[in-house]
Amino acid sequence: MRRKAAPLAAAAAMLSVLAACGDSDDGDGDNAGSSASPAAGAGGAADLSKVCPETIVVQTAWWPDITSAGAMYQLLGDDMDVDAGAKKVTAPLVASGGKDTGVRLELRSGGPAIGFNPTSSQMYTDDSIHLGIPQGFDEAIQNSEKQPTLAVMSLLAKNPQIIMWDPETHPDVETIEDLGKTDTTVVYVPTPYMDYLTSTGILKKDQVDSSGDGSPARFVAAGGDVATSGYATEDPYIYENELPDWGKPVASQLAYEYYPNPGPSPMIRPADKAELAPCLEKLVPVIQQGAVDLLDNPDPVIDKVIELRDAFKADQPFSKGVGTYSIEQMKALDLVADPGQPVGKFDTGRVQELIDLAGPVFEAQKKPIKDGLKPADLVTNEFIDTSITLGGE
Repeated sequence: MRRKAAPLAAAAAMLSVLAACGDSDDGDGDNAGSSASPAAGAGGAADLSKVCPETIVVQTAWWPDITSAGAMYQLLGDDMDVDAGAKKVTAPLVASGGKDTGVRLELRSGGPAIGFNPTSSQMYTDDSIHLGIPQGFDEAIQNSEKQPTLAVMSLLAKNPQIIMWDPETHPDVETIEDLGKTDTTVVYVPTPYMDYLTSTGILKKDQVDSSGDGSPARFVAAGGDVATSGYATEDPYIYENELPDWGKPVASQLAYEYYPNPGPSPMIRPADKAELAPCLEKLVPVIQQGAVDLLDNPDPVIDKVIELRDAFKADQPFSKGVGTYSIEQMKALDLVADPGQPVGKFDTGRVQELIDLAGPVFEAQKKPIKDGLKPADLVTNEFIDTSITLGGE
């Protein structure tokens, strides 16, 4: 049975925090959230019990992992209540340094764990979910008309989706655009970025194959004659180190370089914003700091992810090596935040660029987006603590 959302704190407490937020920007400009939240001044060591639900429920996009929700698993205390049947885990929500926040955090697995139902659809099916994390930010654009969501921060500034190929079989291919000049079949899991690449001619429509399931089997069986989609934070390591039938490097390029899709982003239903604002004022900086702490000391979280995947009998393995490689790539590719920018802050100009690129793709698929959609409809920076950056930049 799914839990109902716990009631928020008394109205007086809520209004007092809202008053403190009164000068926040709506997130549609670069100065949004320019003042650090007092509650987050000490690295997010906040008492959330007076303004947040007793248990904060988060629907993730996949099995427990480092790439799409590592910062959320960073916040799980050690006293975990694991529900293997429901593929979820609940534990005390701990801030930086293991400080108790007075509330609990429930992380629900997504993707294959819920029949690949999109996160935004799951949020509108189950109102006990407070935050949802879709696999790709463009899901929010696609569903903006009928199932709108508002992202309160981004866990990754760049989506790590890639296309991979064998550099020995394709020595003249250095970019995705180069692949488009060949007749190489590109196998992929259905995703909007591929629709954009084919609609613009970067890849040819007759060279792509949407039958991919994320497995390396097709690539390996073809001996590298095909290219395939994947994730920069996992697949190159797996192909080289954990596939005995392949066991050598692959070349790749981020799809982000053509299609600036932000990475996984915690989102709320816009109608819930007024009620959740006092909680988000304190919670978002805690998550921001969690993203920093994950990069600084990832091993405990990697171990926790492996433990949970085993408990949930996830259909895809996850090793210590993959987890370590994920962290290395998140650093090397500046996936978590743009250099010098606050962790979690949206570049609204980039969001507008994505709307301009993705909108026509969805329109062509008879999936019309909200008329006049703008960044402020999709994201807000008002809860961001701008003092939280990587490496004290």
